[in-house]
Amino acid sequence: MARTIQSLERAAAMLRLLAGGERRLGLSDVAAALGLAKGTAHGILRTLQQEGFVEQDPASGRYQLGAELLRLGNSYLDVHELRARALVWTDDLARSSGESVYLGVLHQQGVLIVHHVFRPDDSRQVLEVGAMQPLHSTALGKILSAYDPVAHSEAAEGARKSFTARTVTALEDFEGVLDLTRARGWSSDVEETWEGVASVAAPIHDRRRMPVGAVAVTGAVERVCENGVLSSSLVAAVRDCARAVSRDLGAGRF
Repeated sequence: MARTIQSLERAAAMLRLLAGGERRLGLSDVAAALGLAKGTAHGILRTLQQEGFVEQDPASGRYQLGAELLRLGNSYLDVHELRARALVWTDDLARSSGESVYLGVLHQQGVLIVHHVFRPDDSRQVLEVGAMQPLHSTALGKILSAYDPVAHSEAAEGARKSFTARTVTALEDFEGVLDLTRARGWSSDVEETWEGVASVAAPIHDRRRMPVGAVAVTGAVERVCENGVLSSSLVAAVRDCARAVSRDLGAGRF
């Protein structure tokens, strides 16, 4: 039998450990779970961190999977159930709205873009799969913060940077935005993150009715808004898309 490389086996076991159970694990937790000395575990974690496969929370020192795992390519993303279930629906949404569509999930203190459908025109566009968006100002981030307790904690306890004059940064005001989001079932970002850009997002739920991601349409304010307010037809289309993906994930009717 061909010999295996022990360090690679340990690194693989570490990634599997971080992929399940607790969202974040400390060095002692990782070492104990894998039966490794702390020095050995730390060396492997440090290497994985340098390569982007693991990230360390600066406040707690705990480790979690890194975004580089999603940047490895479409071969990984194609087996991601959420993305696979959303492919047809997000393509249809981009075609009907004429705008860009994003699929995002909670990752660390932000939103990780796991799927991006280009605006269906001939303009030059950049694929944003693997990009991170803030929780407190974007439509994707606000909808996740409204429905996912972990996202809510990350947004409430983290720094809420002001990107434009419209960005909501005060905690009390932010909580008010989340209350409104939950009441109407969708979130908005009208020039709160980027000048001249507006977005609307809706939550995606799984078979346990748990929020597992969100879908959003993003475009120039003059195209997606009417008198400064997001188009009601666009809001309806985004919500319909989110419901369709949720149904495909087994969530049933909402």
